[in-house]
Amino acid sequence: MPDALVPFQDPPVFALLCGLIGLAVGSFLNVVIHRLPKMMDHDWRTHCAELRGETLPPEETFSLVKPRSRCPTCGHPISALENVPVLSWLFLRGRCSACRQPISPRYPLIEISSGLFCAAAGFHFAFGWSAAGAMVLIWCLIVLACIDLDTLLLPDSITLPLLWTGLLFNLFGTFTDLPSAVIGAVSGYLSLWVVYWGFKLATGKEGMGHGDFKLLAALGAWLGWQILPLTILLSSLLGALVGVALILSAKRERGVPIPFGPYLAAAGGLALFWGKPLTHAYLGLL
Repeated sequence: MPDALVPFQDPPVFALLCGLIGLAVGSFLNVVIHRLPKMMDHDWRTHCAELRGETLPPEETFSLVKPRSRCPTCGHPISALENVPVLSWLFLRGRCSACRQPISPRYPLIEISSGLFCAAAGFHFAFGWSAAGAMVLIWCLIVLACIDLDTLLLPDSITLPLLWTGLLFNLFGTFTDLPSAVIGAVSGYLSLWVVYWGFKLATGKEGMGHGDFKLLAALGAWLGWQILPLTILLSSLLGALVGVALILSAKRERGVPIPFGPYLAAAGGLALFWGKPLTHAYLGLL
């Protein structure tokens, strides 16, 4: 190992480095969460217009890098000093420097979450490919959970690359062996696919979206088929508890769809760090 990398062998040092990287990437995650649904909507409308033989009127288009970030209220461009993770939001007291309109606290919360989870990954997995892969998985789960909360969508542009990336990492047994990863991907998709069709045949309604199948397949590809029962159990329990709490607090009416992606993402995060001991614990109870 090169001498320059030796300090990162120390777990606290490496965890701190991962946390700083997580904070920086967390700022970009906010951009993805905000812009990707807009990009998808524009693509869908463009495709529908083409099928009708029409052309959409000119409008501003977004990518993940252009145009420059700006205040959604007044259009003030966000400078580099105003875009420092967490610190800028605190310095500006949660308001735009130009129009003084509030900036959602979700932005720093996502940055903090990314930093803390990445620091935990660095400490848990130590220096190596496992920590790098865990951070990639964490970033994707954060983005998917937030987009699903906002739009009830889990974009294929994230779930499908996440699935294939998990299989690539496990070519070398990073988190599980390759056969377990392949079986996990297939089983993850089919398990929710069967639930979806069983519910639809019984009630005539769709109980979940196809993106949930793909997200569970991706988690199976990353962590192996062995964690799928735990992931489904934890996500179902979390979803049920939150759903009941929202109904009892009168914040959500019965029959209003509840996104399942955030609970799958949370269960996948728990399985990433403690999948094996949690699986052994519940199997011991059974």
